[in-house]
Amino acid sequence: MKQFLADFSKLIKFRLTFLVVFSASITFLIGSKVSIGGGEAPGIDWINWLILISGGFLVTSAANCFNEVIEVDLDKLMTRTKDRPMPAGHMTTGQGLVSGLVMGMLGTWLLGKLNIETGLLSVFSIFLYAFAYTPLKRKSPIAVFVGAIPGALPPLIGYVAAHGRIDGIAVILFLVQFVWQFPHFWSIAWVLDDDYKKAGFRLLPTTKRDKISAFITFFSTLILIPVSLLPTFYGFGGYYIAGVSLLAGLVFAWLAFKMWINMDLASARKVMFCSFFYLPLVQLVLLFDFIAK
Repeated sequence: MKQFLADFSKLIKFRLTFLVVFSASITFLIGSKVSIGGGEAPGIDWINWLILISGGFLVTSAANCFNEVIEVDLDKLMTRTKDRPMPAGHMTTGQGLVSGLVMGMLGTWLLGKLNIETGLLSVFSIFLYAFAYTPLKRKSPIAVFVGAIPGALPPLIGYVAAHGRIDGIAVILFLVQFVWQFPHFWSIAWVLDDDYKKAGFRLLPTTKRDKISAFITFFSTLILIPVSLLPTFYGFGGYYIAGVSLLAGLVFAWLAFKMWINMDLASARKVMFCSFFYLPLVQLVLLFDFIAK
């Protein structure tokens, strides 16, 4: 049982899946507090919130399953992935595919019960991540841009699940997570570049760890600062989220600047770990600030 749980956690990339579901659950709560057509806000339906968490967990897990089925031979080449259940021989690709299909269909059905838009967005997310981003990783650095789209859909899905439509708030929630992913992806790619090259992955902005890649990573953190202030600019965020976003953005940018100057793995790791903390912090403060307004 212990081995099964360990394999299942690696199969679905539990930490990544948790972050995705967390993001969607936060924006669901925000969407529940937004009035529709100038009337009363619908309020939080906690049953639907649990359905979103369950469906989102299954859909994200399914996308990760398909990703690992497609990349099983490449995962065998990399130190960080060779102990995943399929490359390690603990699970066949057929079992992985069936697991992904079952979780994908069940998750999409659950999200579709909330509204049709949420179900369609979840299907779009699976296909874009597994069948566009995954093969592009070996072809071009544009894979990061393509991968950032399904990566930014969870807050949109969570909001639409509660609110039922895509509006300006939904677009801004999507944009914040979309822009955040570039320094997040590129700092990870910098740290793991040697391992990624074993599988032929091309995820840095250029072909190697150079000044241009480091500068582009730093520049992406600068773009994130004004984007993170959009909730306050458009009135659904207050001064608390503005202050936290600005402070967190400046720390993020400073660490990326140091990476550009130092050109070392230690600096890149600091940017990477900062990206892990940045997003949940900003989303939580936005939720509390929005509810308090």
